[in-house]
Amino acid sequence: MAEKTDIKSLTVEELEICLKEQGIQGFRSKQIFQWLHQKLADSFEDMTNLSKDLRRQLEEDYGLTALRTVDVKVSSVDGTRKYLFELDDGHVIESVLMKYRHGNSVCISSQVGCRMGCRFCASTLGGLERNLKPSEMLSQVYRIQKDLGERVSHVVVMGTGEPLDNYDNLVRFIRLLTDERGLNLSQRNITVSTCGIVPGIERLGNEGLSVTLALSLHAPNDQVRRTLMPVAYKYSLDEVLSACRLYFQKTGRRLTFEYSLVKGVNDSLEEARALAALIKDQHGHVNLIPVNPIKERDYVQSDSRSITAFKECLERMGINVTVRREMGRDIGGACGQLRKSYMDRNTGGMIHGSIRTD
Repeated sequence: MAEKTDIKSLTVEELEICLKEQGIQGFRSKQIFQWLHQKLADSFEDMTNLSKDLRRQLEEDYGLTALRTVDVKVSSVDGTRKYLFELDDGHVIESVLMKYRHGNSVCISSQVGCRMGCRFCASTLGGLERNLKPSEMLSQVYRIQKDLGERVSHVVVMGTGEPLDNYDNLVRFIRLLTDERGLNLSQRNITVSTCGIVPGIERLGNEGLSVTLALSLHAPNDQVRRTLMPVAYKYSLDEVLSACRLYFQKTGRRLTFEYSLVKGVNDSLEEARALAALIKDQHGHVNLIPVNPIKERDYVQSDSRSITAFKECLERMGINVTVRREMGRDIGGACGQLRKSYMDRNTGGMIHGSIRTD
């Protein structure tokens, strides 16, 4: 049996072509798109201004992604909500809602698992299972907005997975999320995080998009970076920063350099000075992140004195720097922690993240 077309991943124009091939009037495409991306319908039955016959036909011909909420943890400290969602094939992914003065920000996953192998990240411990479809990425945002009852104003693709390792689906997701006929989120309010996939950074710079690029830097030289991030063996810092410089030239968007501070690994003043020298000609700012420890690794968060000294050193050398406010620490805020704990609890009923059927 042929797999149904994933309707939530289609643009209005693609949907119109598909409908016309079925003898359905083209204007219905805008109605259906609005139901999917503005009214956030979870089923064809919700589309009440369509006839029952048309809804039945859509049900037969198209697949409509709808996530099932497995778990929600709410921080008693700052109200951060961490969601665990189940996909149609039984895999689970996680998303995070963070409430700020400037609006509601949602951090979404782009893959089930991750193959990048960053040493301090829980997302990569089980490897990569598969890429997420655009509809599955969108549904994380839509489900949280419906649950919250308030508009999501910012989206960061910084959860489980390497977004540029799922490039085509990522770009389609961005275009659908920012379509004026749908949720109409500003591209400037979207941040895409990467560990440094050079060809992907170069491609993204040529897409004509206005999203913010966040580079997971985490070290001021290749030697230290390779101990933390295996991708550094493939792409040197010179190559990565050259691609970032090109991205700024193409888009005019200031970059963010993510730097997780790990005690005794990359948090000395010498490394702060080396970092400042490395990025002094880049148009961007540094986001210092006190690393969120995970039990499978022995990395320890830098103490507050070291974090402050590192920040002040960068500022003295003219670098724009902030320290990321820790959100959801009491609910396992680091990427992949909720999914990993769920997988650990359910190993008897799961094989590589999929529900066992035997």
